[in-house]
Amino acid sequence: MRKAATLCLLVSGAGLLSACGAGGSLFNRVRPDEFAVTRQAPLVVPPDFALTPPNPGAPRPQDVDSGKQALEALFGGPAPRSAVETDVINRSGASAAGIRSSVGDPDTKTVAKGNTLRDILAAPQGDGAEAQANIPG
Repeated sequence: MRKAATLCLLVSGAGLLSACGAGGSLFNRVRPDEFAVTRQAPLVVPPDFALTPPNPGAPRPQDVDSGKQALEALFGGPAPRSAVETDVINRSGASAAGIRSSVGDPDTKTVAKGNTLRDILAAPQGDGAEAQANIPG
């Protein structure tokens, strides 16, 4: 059994090493010159495009605050609606245009919360080491 395993190992090793029998021609072959394939274009001065210099003290166009962009996307003015969409909104009894701003207000209560949920939300933050359970009985 050992002789057969040794023989298999030698045969497979010889097969693997025969792949290297190219004699290193992979590294010594003649390759084409990549710069000789096409001509290099001459250098040209680009056109001026009539660019105006920036105004001193003006904000740069690429320095837009992402927070302002997000607020504009969420709470921006009303988008133009089609006649069908306007009719559906009117028939459904739509809310005020600035409803998203008033819903985001912490003083606005949008959901009728039960006492248990109010107690959970009003619980102090911590890891719960001082937590107590009160079972009505």
